[in-house]
Amino acid sequence: MNDSSWGAPPRAGLWGPTDQGTSPGYGWEVPPSSAGPASAGPAHDVAEAAQTRPMPTVPHAGGDPGDAAGRDRGAARPGGPLFRDEREPRPGPRQQPAGQPSTPPGPGPESAGSAPGSGGGQGTKKKSAGRDLRAAIGVGVGLGAIIVASLFIYKPVFIGVIAVAVVVGLWELTSRLAERKDIRVPLVPLAVGGVAMVVAGYVRGAQGAWVAVSLTALAVLVWRMTEPPDNYLRDVTAGVFAAFYVPFLATFVALILAAEHDGPQRVLTFLLLTVVSDTGAYAVGWRFGKHPLAPRISPGKTREGLMGAVAFAMVVGALCMQYLIRDGVWWQGLLLGLAVAVSATLGDLGESMIKRDLGIKDMGKLLPGHGGIMDRLDSLLPTAPVVWLLFVIFVGGG
Repeated sequence: MNDSSWGAPPRAGLWGPTDQGTSPGYGWEVPPSSAGPASAGPAHDVAEAAQTRPMPTVPHAGGDPGDAAGRDRGAARPGGPLFRDEREPRPGPRQQPAGQPSTPPGPGPESAGSAPGSGGGQGTKKKSAGRDLRAAIGVGVGLGAIIVASLFIYKPVFIGVIAVAVVVGLWELTSRLAERKDIRVPLVPLAVGGVAMVVAGYVRGAQGAWVAVSLTALAVLVWRMTEPPDNYLRDVTAGVFAAFYVPFLATFVALILAAEHDGPQRVLTFLLLTVVSDTGAYAVGWRFGKHPLAPRISPGKTREGLMGAVAFAMVVGALCMQYLIRDGVWWQGLLLGLAVAVSATLGDLGESMIKRDLGIKDMGKLLPGHGGIMDRLDSLLPTAPVVWLLFVIFVGGG
């Protein structure tokens, strides 16, 4: 999930908008003079100005309007936030030169996005969703149809869908690590081992998954030995991390599906709760979000969005446990929904932390409106073991 999913994203940029009179090549904001034309000053001022570099001066509240130096005083300050997470200060009103009629200000950065006729006035800001909603909805519906069809028609086909998602996710993650950090993670043993983990988890249960992840880690260590020893420890550490982060966590979806009586219904509940949690956080955070949840990790996420995720997930969880899961009770669904909202949020923040470290916005561009496969798996991966464990506690392994 993108960083802007829970509220209106902050404006990017290092320097804020500059006013008229700004010198080219500088990020300084210089208000217009408050008196007559500058040509009224002494002639020797021009000669001195030609021999010296223009220097920004500290603004002065006073100043004699008739003084040439007072006419040239201006502000010298950066016009925007120094860091991405800081809010950009709202620019103050412009000072009109004396003797000139005031003109209505043009559309600034805050009012440019306002809908025509909204009546918000100057400074009214229209919230942006931060992504192409039409493309996101279309891709989401298409993926949902494929998942549901494979889930209820023939379960091994759904195992194949999980395996494909794991391989693509590993490719995205290792590609970004190589591009941004020059970390060379061996993809071949990770991809082969990732598919083996998913299949072993479905066929042999948790014990088979542990054996597969152990062999995958060993294969990464051996495969990397074929290259020079420089940065060996760094590369294999990232490889073992990738093995646990993507395929091992995805294996718990296969464990959920392996339930004999209601495996597809359990997987559907897991998917619905995660998607509903994300949707509730997005809707509530976009409309009511004011208090940042983790501004240094993901500035767009808010506490109000988290409350929306919890509320939506608990309601849907109660309905799913009561009507979809065999021997399930509604109050178990409330606890399941709460756990999913928390784990999905932590997973989203975890990948946001990775993307911030890499200096990227999305892990890929495979899914229009969503980013890459990993941008969709960020909430699902850490939620899968939580849901599997709660199902085992509430209604057994199936």
